Amino acid sequence: MPHFHTGLVYLSYANMLAILPVLLLALSSSVISSPLDLEERATGGYIQNPSGTASFTYYSGCGSPACGIAASSGYTAAISQLAFGSTPGSGAGDACGRCFSLTGQADPYSPSYTGPFHSIVVKTVANPENQYQKPVHFDLCQDTGASNVFFPSGHGALTGTYTEVPCSQWSGHDGSPLWTGACLSGETAPIWPSTGCGNKGTAP
Repeated sequence: MPHFHTGLVYLSYANMLAILPVLLLALSSSVISSPLDLEERATGGYIQNPSGTASFTYYSGCGSPACGIAASSGYTAAISQLAFGSTPGSGAGDACGRCFSLTGQADPYSPSYTGPFHSIVVKTVANPENQYQKPVHFDLCQDTGASNVFFPSGHGALTGTYTEVPCSQWSGHDGSPLWTGACLSGETAPIWPSTGCGNKGTAP
């Protein structure tokens, strides 16, 4: 059974289902009030907006990302499947290679915590499975150092905002393609709703 590490405890799928409402409650008011967050791309029903609210956790084992190209340096993250633009096993989605500025604003498990919070620019290279049908979640790659920079000590799950930015703001280098069909074209594409790698299949 896969487990996810939040920085505080290891969580099974069952436990994640139990705690997810806490994250979503912190986002619900802004998600519901903002038409931009609920707008769906015309291709496949994916939710791909250049900015909005998001939740953040982190993971390790980032060496074989769904986009097919790992970073040789620089901070990277996985983005939730509804924003990634491809179903599992279908290859790179349109989020591949796009860069985002992420800003933490709250810890839903410690509402009294007021910071300090941090911002970071990451490149999207993978997609965690999104079984919750909610936009938008980022898993920051611990292996690249992203989680150490972004999360305050003792706070491994945050909510906040994201904004797509040109990848000239990202400090890092791409590695070599791991397989045929690997794609990071989002790194040179204009900001969404432009197309980079393109979406594949239909959103779950």
